[in-house]
Amino acid sequence: MTPRENEILSQTGKGSPMGELLRRYWLPALLARELEADGAPVRVRLLGEDLIAFRDTQGRVGLLGEHCSHRGASLHLAKNGEGGLRCWYHGWKYGIDGTCLDMPNEPPASQFKEKVRHLAYPCIERNGIVLTYMGPQEKRPPLPQLEWLGVPESHVYVSKRYQDCHWLQGLEGDIDSSHLAFLHGIGAMEQVAEHDMADLRQAVAQGSYPKLEIVHTPCGILQGARRDADPQHHYWRIGAWLMPCFTALPSFPGDAALGGHAWVPVDDTKVWAFGISWHPTRALAAQELRWFREGTPTGIHSTMIPGTFIAARNKSNGYAEPGAPGSQPWQRITNFQDQDTAITESIGAAFDRTREFLGSTDIVIANTRKRLIDAALACADGTDPPTDAAGYRYRGLSCLLPRDTASWSDAVAESMDARPETFQPGI
Repeated sequence: MTPRENEILSQTGKGSPMGELLRRYWLPALLARELEADGAPVRVRLLGEDLIAFRDTQGRVGLLGEHCSHRGASLHLAKNGEGGLRCWYHGWKYGIDGTCLDMPNEPPASQFKEKVRHLAYPCIERNGIVLTYMGPQEKRPPLPQLEWLGVPESHVYVSKRYQDCHWLQGLEGDIDSSHLAFLHGIGAMEQVAEHDMADLRQAVAQGSYPKLEIVHTPCGILQGARRDADPQHHYWRIGAWLMPCFTALPSFPGDAALGGHAWVPVDDTKVWAFGISWHPTRALAAQELRWFREGTPTGIHSTMIPGTFIAARNKSNGYAEPGAPGSQPWQRITNFQDQDTAITESIGAAFDRTREFLGSTDIVIANTRKRLIDAALACADGTDPPTDAAGYRYRGLSCLLPRDTASWSDAVAESMDARPETFQPGI
């Protein structure tokens, strides 16, 4: 990777190629449960911008620039009520679209408020997540047809955590299938019996160099990791990366819930990791919801320090519970998500990718980076990035396929198509 390519991947601020590309997509901004109608405003930092989210009297969500257009006071201290957010300093009041609704420190006949439009980003609320679009309004794309945005709310569980790493480091962990045998290992695989993976644990744990294959789609990349299962079959773990920061993870076999992430940059060194678990055809069971809320050993969700979105097991405590057994740091980190977080944060947010030596099992990562760089540079030159809503209709899966299968992507195309009528439990 060249220094220029590393620079493009690293920077997400306004005006940078990657920053402008990211702003051309609908991105998760916060969880819907963080906001109450006429409740306290909430600070949100996205793509290096300091913003304020609030829910107005009618229940609509606004996302405004943090500092009042009058004298720059923080709207985190504003009064939320009666249909808008009123600055505590001089009383200027803003609607969810940035319209200045009132200027009580101006003469009654003044029309000055009509000249002021505060920075505001449009928001859409779906299934527990508030998404925002931060790009040019004339280029606003349709909402992507991610499956978890379209199923009933009872079918979805969402969480959010703050990670001390660059957004790509987190995302690349999702699309790197070769790390399973090393980072998670047979010890962790022993804990997935509840997902009917007992006969596949050895295949994953011992398949240290799976055969990686990719298929490019207009809005992303499908990746398949093939491991030996038995004399007649290969075991395939299949997932997807979708522009710019969404992933669909390989599922557990059977009727288990599906999972994925949205990796939304806080800035160039931190990321909001939105974890999404969903089922296409049924409501999530009470046991599943308990697993998600408690951060089970094999899940993508974490338990949080109360009142924060910082994982309870984090860098300060070695990503482990007090008194966890093990003489070496890695031995004490036993939960899947804690292992992933620990290793991606250990890389360092400002890591120089020109120092990397990518191998054959890094094909997905190399191609994802190239797609992002190409799209960012094309966007900077005036070419619109791929945003076809239907290009997001993919779900991950795990399955056995006969060894003589000519095309894994053709064999699983119907099962990966994220429409309820195509869901095939137990594949």
